[in-house]
Amino acid sequence: MHRSAPRLTRILACAAVPVMLVVAGCSSDSGDKKDADSAASASPSATKSEPAVEAAKFAELPDPCKAVEAKTVKSLVPSAKSKNGTRSKSSDTSVRAGCSWNGLADKGVKGSQYRWLDVGFTRFASDQTLGSGAARAGEEFDKQVRKSEATDGAKNVATGSVSGIGDQATKIAYDQSKTDEDFRFTTIVARTGNVVVVVNYNGAGYAGSKTPSAETILKGATMAAKDAVAAVADANAGGAESPKATDKATGKATDKATGKATDKATDKASDDSSKKPSRKPSSSATSKSSD
Repeated sequence: MHRSAPRLTRILACAAVPVMLVVAGCSSDSGDKKDADSAASASPSATKSEPAVEAAKFAELPDPCKAVEAKTVKSLVPSAKSKNGTRSKSSDTSVRAGCSWNGLADKGVKGSQYRWLDVGFTRFASDQTLGSGAARAGEEFDKQVRKSEATDGAKNVATGSVSGIGDQATKIAYDQSKTDEDFRFTTIVARTGNVVVVVNYNGAGYAGSKTPSAETILKGATMAAKDAVAAVADANAGGAESPKATDKATGKATDKATGKATDKATDKASDDSSKKPSRKPSSSATSKSSD
């Protein structure tokens, strides 16, 4: 009887081992499940797609030398050396384009009147990273206004908004002394959709002729700006630009090029305009385009 007690103890101990293993196994399965649930909850949810950027309104630019109506050019630069204008250099005229006219009207003993007119266009494509064409054009609009206000040697600078020209427009009027003469300038910066239009008009009197009034120069610049903005719409009469895969590449590729080339062209025009026009009408007059 006493010998059977230890034997019973051994049997009970052995019987308990499978139970412990089962419990341990269940405990292990439970831990794995918790880890899996934790990992699942920690994994990021599916990435939400960004809203598509607004399509650019305009896909083309007008012919810059035809953007200002012939009758307007004749009125503002009556003795233009070239009625058809002089085109600005551009590697892509669908993105950037410009044209200028200048001339010296000889009035004999009454002196001479010099006039310069130029118009420039810059188009911005919509880009998922850089933003909509209109927003990018708005940034360029602000940049061009600040640049005109900071024109070297400008005096009596006056800036104001202009209604009835595109989505927004600003005029910058100022005086400047060049080649011993007093020049009057007006620059109008306008934005229509994703296109920025910059018009520069200036004039001076030579050999005793009076300097044109600020009102005359402002009126002329306004006429040209209205023509130019209307020309953008006419060039895109087929409809708005559809979103294109190439917009991203175009937007990025032209962003730097546009800024650099635009500044280069503007600076060159500014240098040209600082030259003194010949007092003979047959000679070439100077050029001046605001920055």
